[in-house]
Amino acid sequence: MASDLKDIFWKRLDNVQAGLLSADSERPIPMAPQADRDDKAIWFIAAKGSAADRAAKSGGEARFDVADPKAGIYAVIEGKLDEGSGEKLDEVWNAFAGAWFENGKDDPSATLVKMTPHTAEVWATENSLAFFYEVAKANLTSDTASGGDHGRLTF
Repeated sequence: MASDLKDIFWKRLDNVQAGLLSADSERPIPMAPQADRDDKAIWFIAAKGSAADRAAKSGGEARFDVADPKAGIYAVIEGKLDEGSGEKLDEVWNAFAGAWFENGKDDPSATLVKMTPHTAEVWATENSLAFFYEVAKANLTSDTASGGDHGRLTF
């Protein structure tokens, strides 16, 4: 199940629009993840001088919390932050990031941060219709509802 859940994790993380990233025990801030299964990484476009940027420069630890019912995933992801390259910034840049940086990807305050996950606790939920079916079934039987797959992953 763990390998199936890991596959589900990467597929659904790719559909997450935002989560909360906290670096080096500082307050969490909303960030848009860019999942990269091949690189086993989660990329974030951050502002230079931010907690994420400072942690990336020092190889610090971070936590990314996701609660996205539309993507069908809830997760607590822990890992290490590192600096990203300009080439990768070009690859992951999008209109959402452009809304935060006046000069787009060439803005001097834009930087790329790479999170390499160590562990994650993941809840992969069913779609709304399946969830309501599970709730109705649980109320009509002695069973409890199934919320989908849950497990702890190591990367």
